[in-house]
Amino acid sequence: MSAENKAIVRRLYGEIWNDRQLEVVNEIISPSHALHDNNTPGSSIGPEHYKRTVTRFLTGFPDLRFSIEDVVAEEEKLAVSWNFSGTHKGRYMGIPATNTKVSFDGITIHHIVNGKIMDSYVSWDALGMLQQLGMAPPLGQARDAAAR
Repeated sequence: MSAENKAIVRRLYGEIWNDRQLEVVNEIISPSHALHDNNTPGSSIGPEHYKRTVTRFLTGFPDLRFSIEDVVAEEEKLAVSWNFSGTHKGRYMGIPATNTKVSFDGITIHHIVNGKIMDSYVSWDALGMLQQLGMAPPLGQARDAAAR
């Protein structure tokens, strides 16, 4: 089962995110899939929501790439350590394009049952991304004198 589940996760990042094959979402994301991500606003249930999430990132970062750094599997759960890279060429999170290249890390724990991803628990470095885009100061530094 672990090898099959790893193949599903590789399809998620490879075919859906990197190759932009959104039709694959319906094959591997459960109708009841819940995306748990504190950095992503809005409803988080089902394949259509997942497609909207992918589209939102692709709008902001049309050249985005996910690299899987590591996968650890235990029964029906897989922890995936990944790196996201891309160029901010469109509006994302209300931020107009900056043409800045970004790279940040994250971890997602996927719960997979009968060949479908049921739940995804995501933690990624949104602050690091905002700092790279110039939208947040480095930690310990005020943005301007009024911020002190």
